[in-house]
Amino acid sequence: MLPTTESLVDHDEMSDDDYDSTALADHWNQRYSESDRIWSGRPNVSLVAEITGIAPGRALDLGCGEGADAICLGQQGWQVTGVDVSAVALERAQRHAADSGVADRVSFERHDLALSLPAGPFDLVSAQFLHSVAWIPREDILRRAAALVAPGGLLLVVGHVGWPSWVAEQHREHHVDFPTPESEIQTIGLNDGWDVLVAEQRAVDITAPDGSPANRTDGVVLARRVG
Repeated sequence: MLPTTESLVDHDEMSDDDYDSTALADHWNQRYSESDRIWSGRPNVSLVAEITGIAPGRALDLGCGEGADAICLGQQGWQVTGVDVSAVALERAQRHAADSGVADRVSFERHDLALSLPAGPFDLVSAQFLHSVAWIPREDILRRAAALVAPGGLLLVVGHVGWPSWVAEQHREHHVDFPTPESEIQTIGLNDGWDVLVAEQRAVDITAPDGSPANRTDGVVLARRVG
């Protein structure tokens, strides 16, 4: 997820010593409080493409936001735990899950992912656009989340590999980490003990915040833990 461009900071100047859990939660609570819904309410396209038809089990949705992905998984029979740092988002996600009839299969927990994660193991760990301009130790979070995948389970990581087309040119001078699928595999440590099933970039047509046509390129990594 990319917050409003007004809050952009240079990530190459950040380190673990700069991490501020309270500021991160405040940032996202404010962001979610700006409107009744800030995302589309539809599940991410790569989640649907890669997980539809997979035998359901126990799933973890990292940075679940308003709950669209968790609800989609619940509708497919998964028992889902959605986690996010924003209490505002989680209250909204819980309400959407109830409205969608999956509250018995989808639960939500507040976690600052840099500090805690739910207890595993999980048959699926999904990280969809786990980006934040309010800096987070993203690589460490993904490595710890991958360790929660059960033998034979799946890790799905989808992220931006560059700025979406609607982001103004003047904001692109800020350094934000946009890893490639290949770098994700290296930094998470998927070369040993994992079968990498998908590692590719995909062009996606989207709608910009102002309603105009736009596009982005997603990096998709799907790996199965050996065992």
